[in-house]
Amino acid sequence: MNKPDSSLIEKIDSLTKSNKSFAIYRLPWTETPLLVMQNDDSVETLSELNMLNGKKGFVVSPFHITDKHPAILIRPDIIAEGWDDIEEKLSYIELFNTEDCHPNMLMPDNDFMLKEKYKSVFSKFITPLRNDEFKKLVLSRKASYRLDEGFSPVLSFITACNSYPRMMISLIHNPICGTWIGSTPEIILSGNGYEWKTVSLAGTMQMNGNSVPDNWTEKNREEQAIVSYYIKDVLERLCKEVVVNGPYTVQAGPLAHLKTDFTFSLDNTSELGMILDALYPTPAICGLPKDSAYKFIIDNEGYDRGYYSGIIGWIDPTGDTNLYVNLRCVSISDGNANFYAGGGLLPLSEAASEWEETQHKMNTMKRCLTQVL
Repeated sequence: MNKPDSSLIEKIDSLTKSNKSFAIYRLPWTETPLLVMQNDDSVETLSELNMLNGKKGFVVSPFHITDKHPAILIRPDIIAEGWDDIEEKLSYIELFNTEDCHPNMLMPDNDFMLKEKYKSVFSKFITPLRNDEFKKLVLSRKASYRLDEGFSPVLSFITACNSYPRMMISLIHNPICGTWIGSTPEIILSGNGYEWKTVSLAGTMQMNGNSVPDNWTEKNREEQAIVSYYIKDVLERLCKEVVVNGPYTVQAGPLAHLKTDFTFSLDNTSELGMILDALYPTPAICGLPKDSAYKFIIDNEGYDRGYYSGIIGWIDPTGDTNLYVNLRCVSISDGNANFYAGGGLLPLSEAASEWEETQHKMNTMKRCLTQVL
């Protein structure tokens, strides 16, 4: 993806310091940035996913919907495709106070303290797993780093687009959720009309150079099977003509995952919110049994995930829908870059290897914030 003119970069960066609501995103295997933006400063919030039934716009929903972190729908008052169209559609927007954009560097965080905290929380999670109270739990964490004053969200977005062609790349801003940049490989719901798709994505290994590995451990294969079984069960209760393909190995940036595709049919696309509510959260970002694992994570993870591992993307009951799980992401606030990553835990999981997995996942976006364009 090419860079737009510096004036447009400056304008979009300034919008991340405003009360405007917008999303710029690029779908996998495409080159075109897409803009969805509201004209005014109002915010449409939703208290449950079912409320997305019949709605059209860009969805930003958290892991746990609360008054502090509601689901948000960015109204599509302005829609643009490509930098030239985006520049034209934003021509009336005035710049907000911002610094000139230039390359940025992350200041190192205290990884030793972060690792010790992770090990402590890991022990809380692994005990009920080994006591057979849960089949799976997902443990995530956050790491914060100081940003250079000239940090540019748009340049980081473009770097992610050029680095990860297989992934959905997003730059989202809203006065409630703040600014998020992400590169997620995981579809939660996509389709149009009668034909729809979701995926099971679980199990993680590092890429071996350009070679995609396939020597998956028992733990990774079991983790993938748990997620796939759950999704298949939900779809067969609500949808028609469910077809399963997988699991197989796919690349997602510097990592490889086990993936299973699910295709299915819907008679009534006005109830997409109901489908999302039934699917989400999947065991890929939560655990099983679903309700008790969800509550356990909220009570014991030790921090608020906010919009990490929530749902982002375009929803349209009469057109194309492309909704993803917000993974491999970073939130920007008060001069900090807050990185998020997690991994699925089973009874045979070990703290050291799970920590390393979160490090590799965080590196996906760290590279995009430190790489000079």
